[in-house]
Amino acid sequence: MSSTLVISIMVALIIVLLFAGAPVKPVRFIANGTVKMGIGILFLFFVNVFGGAIGLHIPINLFTAAVSGFLGLFGVASLGAIHLFIIP
Repeated sequence: MSSTLVISIMVALIIVLLFAGAPVKPVRFIANGTVKMGIGILFLFFVNVFGGAIGLHIPINLFTAAVSGFLGLFGVASLGAIHLFIIP
């Protein structure tokens, strides 16, 4: 699949959901989890950008994105503490 096709399908799906709404509870749960993981990825990106000065680099993967997305800033802080104090 080309990236243009994937992006166009995603945009079409978003437009359909915006107009039709998401009345089904599992769809809202999945959308809420996806948004939280996206915010977690942004948190990790900014921690990696600004933490590079002190040698802090947290890899961005599914586990760290889930932890930082669902726990918020406390999750990012705990991942940073684990990186600084437990993993030398």
